[in-house]
Amino acid sequence: MARKKGGGGGAHGGSWVISFADLMSLLMAFFVMLLSFSVQDQEKLNMAAGSVQDAFGIQPFSAMTGMIERRGNPERDFLKQVGPEEMAASTEFSTEDQPEHENQGQEANTFAKEKTAVERAAQFALAAASLKQAWQDLPEITSISENLIMEATEEGLNIVIADQEGRAMFPEGSKYPYEMTRKAIAAMAPALRKLPNQIQITGHVAAGAKFDNPRYGKWELSFDRANVTRQILEEFGLSGDRVQSVVGKGDTDPFFPNDPYLSANQRVSILVVFEQPPVPAGLTP
Repeated sequence: MARKKGGGGGAHGGSWVISFADLMSLLMAFFVMLLSFSVQDQEKLNMAAGSVQDAFGIQPFSAMTGMIERRGNPERDFLKQVGPEEMAASTEFSTEDQPEHENQGQEANTFAKEKTAVERAAQFALAAASLKQAWQDLPEITSISENLIMEATEEGLNIVIADQEGRAMFPEGSKYPYEMTRKAIAAMAPALRKLPNQIQITGHVAAGAKFDNPRYGKWELSFDRANVTRQILEEFGLSGDRVQSVVGKGDTDPFFPNDPYLSANQRVSILVVFEQPPVPAGLTP
């Protein structure tokens, strides 16, 4: 009996096409999925992040830099709420908002400061910035920038015009300053005029100075230099009513007590006096 040849090879040979089509479909779906992951919806991402933060009780912390507030002081002891919406109470049991204690964790402010101390720092920071800007507007006095010193003290903002090695602010034995010194003093007047504080001017000389005139010594010279400084300030706009005192201390109060002969002890200081309020801070009628 003759054997019949089979003819089913054609159907079996086409099965690889179906497998290849399935593979292509899977690859296409895979690449579409990769493309969808690469394009992020920022709004939905922010919503998801906010939901996670709310779930775990995380409060976002933002450090505000470079903001000039309406009152002029760019530095604060605590983050001020500047948003259009009122800040919610710090806890669910709070009845009054306290923005100075709003931060939590490492940013928490667990201390309290008197309002007057904050206002004083703000006022003197603004005054120091105004004086520095006034000096920067005069390029010709940049050579004596190291001779101009500002320091915050308990009494107020102290502005020191001191001699340095190789550069004096006053000629030796003279009560009249050099022209550069005069320009630096004159530049202070407009900034000091805007402040309500009283001004104290004090002259100092270094120990060991020699005077040819026995009737004119360290006391007279230190006072005259302070008084000439007052005259220059008044000449350029500072009211005489703002000057509280003009004093010459000779060499009794050196800037560097360990070396009273140092030239930097010869100086004139202008103190912007901080005045305590007549009533306690935070007192309300």
